[in-house]
Amino acid sequence: MDNMAEPSSSLSFTASSPISNGSMSDKVYASGGPENGLNLETISLTKLSCNLEQLLLEPGNDFSDADIVVEGVSVRVHRCILAARSKFFDDLFRKDKGFVGKEGKPKYFMTNFLPYGKIGYEAFLIFLSYLYTGKLKPSPIEVSTCVDNICVHDACKPAIDFAVELMYASTIFQIPELVSLFQRRLHNLVGKSVAEDVVPILVAAFHCQLSQLLTECVHRVARSDLETISIDKELPSKVAEDIRLLRLKAQAEQENKAPPLDPLHEKRVKRIHKALDSDDVELVRLLLTESDVTLDEAYALHYAVAYCDPKIVSELLGLGLADVNLRNRRGNTVLHVAARRKEPSIIVSLLSKGASASELTSEGQSAVSICRRVTKPKEYQMKREQGQEANKYKICIDVLEREMRRNPVAGNASISSLAMADDLQMKLLYLEDRVAFAKMFFPTEAKLAMEIAHAETTSELAGLLSSRGSSGNLMEVDLNETPITQNKKLLSRIETLSRTVELGRRYFPHCSQVLDKFMEDDLPDVFYLEKGTPEEQKMKRTRFMELRNEVHKAFNRDKAKLERSGITSSSSSASFKAHLGHKARKL
Repeated sequence: MDNMAEPSSSLSFTASSPISNGSMSDKVYASGGPENGLNLETISLTKLSCNLEQLLLEPGNDFSDADIVVEGVSVRVHRCILAARSKFFDDLFRKDKGFVGKEGKPKYFMTNFLPYGKIGYEAFLIFLSYLYTGKLKPSPIEVSTCVDNICVHDACKPAIDFAVELMYASTIFQIPELVSLFQRRLHNLVGKSVAEDVVPILVAAFHCQLSQLLTECVHRVARSDLETISIDKELPSKVAEDIRLLRLKAQAEQENKAPPLDPLHEKRVKRIHKALDSDDVELVRLLLTESDVTLDEAYALHYAVAYCDPKIVSELLGLGLADVNLRNRRGNTVLHVAARRKEPSIIVSLLSKGASASELTSEGQSAVSICRRVTKPKEYQMKREQGQEANKYKICIDVLEREMRRNPVAGNASISSLAMADDLQMKLLYLEDRVAFAKMFFPTEAKLAMEIAHAETTSELAGLLSSRGSSGNLMEVDLNETPITQNKKLLSRIETLSRTVELGRRYFPHCSQVLDKFMEDDLPDVFYLEKGTPEEQKMKRTRFMELRNEVHKAFNRDKAKLERSGITSSSSSASFKAHLGHKARKL
């Protein structure tokens, strides 16, 4: 046995170290045979892999003959390589010549390839690299990890979602060795994941017809405490039925059999959920009067937060009939469910109604830790382009973090700037101006605060215009109204705008400090830089620049303080600087 020759090493498709041009092959030729376990075939394949990779890496040498658009980005490809490596692309390019634009190259769209699932830009690049080189690169951390610093990223939602995308690419584009590889990878993730995150793996296994993985996922979900509502809503009907039968069988085998569910009660609960699906809160109200099922018994708020439009969540909260801190059968509060959805307006709505951010799940996760675990670095670090809304993923985490560290504040704290104002119209002018400037400088944050405070009807710059003597403002008096009616309208308006300002102070403190500075320094006059004599205009511009620099310095101090305290998520001064600079240039 000791004299038996060792088998020659096989080519590793995951090898990543290139061989320098000519050096190893020269040794082989010089010695007349393989050296260090490498042979000429291995060297040639490695060189071929490296050379083909340059077609992807060097944009200056563009010999591509087609584009595939993924998530709005054009990816250069060589049809001969894709057709040689994938039967899917071979059939596609034979039948479909693509859309030929002014560049002259045919263009294909990823969305037209997918009978199911999703393949993102980064996942397609990893898959494409394998087709060209035979090497599977590591997953990019910006899309395959979460922003939770204590997570090991072995089974967080971004890691699962990225593996699922690669499985869809491998199956749809018919690369059997990758299908086998990612099936094993997903198999390893099933046992580590929370029940909610097994769902996308199960759906992928169903669509990709991976029977072994599907069976494992079905049994994993059946054993879990995932709600029947979620199973029916998120899984194919056949799979949901299989899980239901497994659960019934497990219950029948238990010695202490759980009490059977009341069919009538379940029917009434489903009616409430269907009414929510139809965006009909009035029907929900009617159903509540016709039966003894309450919103809490139907877990209606949990359902709406998970699946309905944010406006419906707000209307449901407005009924005042649901407990915002209610736990469902799994022990999750409504805010825990909202954290997974990552919709800022829903999170702020719940917090403004008294939802507690400090409540923990049975696994010891708070709402903010859940939100971090389901957010990718790419999402969190996404920068706001000019004219676009702010990063909603970052806002969700920032709002929850601020709520966690917020000191208790009286719910109806008065606004200091209004303490000396006895006149209702003066108060309303102040609030209109403040909200108008909030919308100007922080549009996304202001929009959230206004939606939660039900101030959507606020006229843009209404107070600002009225304070400058423009016509058509809200202060115009209807002579047919009595003074009492007029005062009621003013008080209602003041209450709504005050609630908007207080929400801003609570959830966007840095933005509020900037607005305080503007209002205290009578900045509204500065914005009319074109008014007055040339000398007055020059003075206004100078004052504007001085105040802008003061605001920048304050933001930098706040940021440094938060970083020293170990808090990494804070309001982005960069986005504010860019936005403020944009406003200054317009002026």
